[in-house]
Amino acid sequence: MKPRHLLCLIACLVALAAPLARAADRPPNFVVIFIDDMGYGDLGCYGSKVHRTPRLDRMAREGVRMTDFYSSCSVCTPSRASLMTGCYPRRINMHVDEKKLCVLFPGARKGLNPEEITVAELLKAQGYATMCIGKWHLGDHPDFLPTRQGFDHYFGIPYSNDMGGRKGGGRPPLPLVRDETVIEAPVNQAPLTAQYTEEAIGFITANKAKPFFLYLPHTAVHLPLFPGKAFKGKSQDGAYGDWVEEVDWSTGEILDALEAQGIDEQTLVLFTTDNGSYREKEGSNLPLRGRKGRTDEGGMRVPCIVRWPGKIPAGTTSSALAGTIDILPTLAGLAGTRPPADRIIDGKDLWPVLSQPASAVSPHTAYYYYQMDQLQAVRSGTWKLFVPMASKKRNWGKPEGESVAKLFNLAEDIHEDHNLAASRPEIVERLLALAEKARVDLGDVDRPGKNQRKAGWAEKGIPLILAP
Repeated sequence: MKPRHLLCLIACLVALAAPLARAADRPPNFVVIFIDDMGYGDLGCYGSKVHRTPRLDRMAREGVRMTDFYSSCSVCTPSRASLMTGCYPRRINMHVDEKKLCVLFPGARKGLNPEEITVAELLKAQGYATMCIGKWHLGDHPDFLPTRQGFDHYFGIPYSNDMGGRKGGGRPPLPLVRDETVIEAPVNQAPLTAQYTEEAIGFITANKAKPFFLYLPHTAVHLPLFPGKAFKGKSQDGAYGDWVEEVDWSTGEILDALEAQGIDEQTLVLFTTDNGSYREKEGSNLPLRGRKGRTDEGGMRVPCIVRWPGKIPAGTTSSALAGTIDILPTLAGLAGTRPPADRIIDGKDLWPVLSQPASAVSPHTAYYYYQMDQLQAVRSGTWKLFVPMASKKRNWGKPEGESVAKLFNLAEDIHEDHNLAASRPEIVERLLALAEKARVDLGDVDRPGKNQRKAGWAEKGIPLILAP
């Protein structure tokens, strides 16, 4: 080969290698898909026999399936606040609304404090493009919208899909919002999942050349049910199953888009839900006991699948205790930054668990089950203790109180059937001590916690409405 040709070949190889080196050095992309009210047992890879979820089942085969992953609360607003901030809801005072109800409503004065540092803000500071598509539910006042909390763009419904206008109720028609402007009200809900998916693919395509964070909190499968036309009547489980299967399709479309854009191996995708299903008798939460609105496992233990080709071992399972509070520190670490050091962050970096699921142990000594302002249970290792209380708050579908402590070994009794408190008093004592530690730190019904922070408050609630 002539020297001139050799030099030309070397130059070409260097030119080809440079983008590959930059791609390898740049931080990963993140896609977090967050479903509303989907139960632990609603996916094929978690045991469903009635729902067809081939793309999520494949995602589990290509990544890690978490078996002991928790939302921080069994209802919407608190669980979303935790994902955004890495904190228990009581830490940031997002456990109740201004009227002491369990979630925010349209026109609320309260919202996620702009002084909190969200995962979107951390990633944006690292040069990430950021977008939220779907249900926000952390305040609909302009000061609290996603565009004020670290997201470049927003497209979706700002709260639950059952919170639209009612006769004499004083609520505005259910709005579809782009950034901070209502573009449709009342929104036609049947096409929403397809619209969200199209928006997500557009965002991925537009930002493929730089790191991005896509947060996709679906409206599905919250009541009322609105599966798209292509899925309506197609499942074996009515409208609920139709919408579950449409969410599976949507996830597949997003995974296909990552592959089509050549960034599949640069992208971590996490799929989970905000709490358990409301469908206790239909089996959506089995093999767990309970449902949405309760601190039984069925209210707060949720499916979680994490996929990153080449980085997360395929076809693996982890029983490490983890939760949505861990998303912020985990993504921050992978992006080359850290959670804010000037405040308490409850979540832990899960990368050791995700990268070595067969051997890694949970970073949590304890995990706390709060419902509104009430500590109801604590888990440490495989042990879960329901603490004695005169009455339970927002205990949907069950009697009010627990007069004595109830102890369960979740590794052997996932349905919480056999109370072992009498035979294992030393475990009860240890978990009661952990519960007391939480009460001092985060508070309980009868006292504030010493390390709680303030929520955001607007002078006046401003309902989002379609401009005339």
